[in-house]
Amino acid sequence: MRAAVYGVGTTMFGKQPDKGGPELARQAVYEALADAGVDSVDAVFAGTVFGAPGTAQRALQTVGITEVPIVTIENACASGTTAFHEACSAVASGRYGRVLALGIETMTLHFTGPILPEATDADGRQGMAMPSIYAMSAARYQAEHGVTDEQLALVSVKNHRHGTANPRAQHAGELTVEQILGSRMIADPLTLLQCCAISDAAAAAVVGPERGVSRDVPVRATVLRSGKLWDHRTPHVWGYDIVRDTAAAAYEQAGIGPSDVDVLEVHDAFTIGEIVTTEALGLAPLGGGAELCQSGHTWLGGRQPVNPSGGLLSRGHPLGATGLAQLAEIVWQLRGDAGGRQVEGARLGLVETMGGGTAGVDGNGCVVAILGG
Repeated sequence: MRAAVYGVGTTMFGKQPDKGGPELARQAVYEALADAGVDSVDAVFAGTVFGAPGTAQRALQTVGITEVPIVTIENACASGTTAFHEACSAVASGRYGRVLALGIETMTLHFTGPILPEATDADGRQGMAMPSIYAMSAARYQAEHGVTDEQLALVSVKNHRHGTANPRAQHAGELTVEQILGSRMIADPLTLLQCCAISDAAAAAVVGPERGVSRDVPVRATVLRSGKLWDHRTPHVWGYDIVRDTAAAAYEQAGIGPSDVDVLEVHDAFTIGEIVTTEALGLAPLGGGAELCQSGHTWLGGRQPVNPSGGLLSRGHPLGATGLAQLAEIVWQLRGDAGGRQVEGARLGLVETMGGGTAGVDGNGCVVAILGG
């Protein structure tokens, strides 16, 4: 049995300390249920990273979702997409009928600045927060492939410009390469405007078996993997292998190749992340990811637009909600409902979310989902 997305919903993205988790969840869930044309679900898979115990149950009782199984998932930045993967798997196996996938994060309740390193982790004890990990990847990538600071910054230019057409985006605007490189250095070579900001938001999707409704979006594939041991035998930078392997399995499951995808939402928490990810997804050869952006290939109007929503850099990165926000964007794109950021003729869309940071493995988890007819 193949799963389909019946409806999606999201809140605004940004620092919203006046709104708690229940209020954000209500907005996203009500929109998703209305979009799906249903008023109940049989189970819930909820993704959150920093939410307190019972976060999902406290939020869902306010929309009348009680008594059904509610499973909360933490899988770093891929928590929301992991919830979606489990929802699709539950539907495909016949375990449940209609399933709600929910992602929620209220980061401003926990952080006034960057996410603190995990002290129980070997890298965390050395103070290696995510910006430093991505910065080391960027520095190595530049040394091996000759990518310039300007090429890194251009990814941020693209995604902030895409975000101007997304009324729910946290940070959007017409920025120049010079402005991005001139912003405060966070972890060399990554400046402030090459790093995503903390954010509060919720996003949701209703998934069920195909029912013959034209607005439903079929799920062609969804694959979840955890990273292999990071033993330094790979010739690639951190995060490449897990995305490559997850994507390969998703392409095989969907019966397509990278060139068949029309629009993508990928994990661009830092500019180097999008470059490495597009290569791992097969859009460019190793070392060619920066050229995809420079040539216009991944811009709106290009051959394969990447992050038309503005991505994590512009839309925002509320960790547990991010994957389902990416999914919502692809659903809107495939329906032709994306307004000023619409990718013309989009038929197949791809979502990639990679969560990482645990020392010793190449990423905590990665989900690649392929949607469309």
